Amino acid sequence: MPNNETIYRVSKQLCWGCVRESLEFLFEHNLARAKKWELPLAWDGQLQKYAQWWASQRRSDCKLQHSFPEGDFKLGENIFWGSGSDWTPSNAVDAWTDEEKYYNYEANSCAEGQMCGHYTQVVWRSTRRIGCARVVCDDGDVFIT
Repeated sequence: MPNNETIYRVSKQLCWGCVRESLEFLFEHNLARAKKWELPLAWDGQLQKYAQWWASQRRSDCKLQHSFPEGDFKLGENIFWGSGSDWTPSNAVDAWTDEEKYYNYEANSCAEGQMCGHYTQVVWRSTRRIGCARVVCDDGDVFIT
C-alpha cells in the first residue's frame, strides 16, 4: 500500500485549487481506498457545490437527512452529524469507514442488523469523484455530507 505522504500528494494533485477542508475530505477517502487497493478519487467542484447547498439547508436544524427521497436520485451520499463544533472531515470519513467491520466481502452484504453502506460508498470500485461539505449548524453542532 502507498504511504500516507504519497496518498496526500496524489490527493493534492486530484484536488485542483482545493482549500484545506476539501483536501482533508479527499485525502481521507483516498487513504481508505488505498487500503483496499482501489484507485484514488478526484475532487469534483460541482459535487462540492451540491453538497454545500444541502449542508446549508441543514444549518438551521442539523437534521441527519439525505438530500433526496430514497431511490429518487442516482448519486451516492453519505451524511454525518456530530454534537459540538469540533467535528472534522477526518472524523466523518473515519465514522463511515468504521462500518467495514460489518461488511462481508464474499457475500457483498452487511452483517444482519448492521449498517455498512457508508463504508461501501467510500471504497466502491466504480466511484471516481467526490464533493463534500461541512457546516456548523445554528445550534453549534456539525453536519457533513
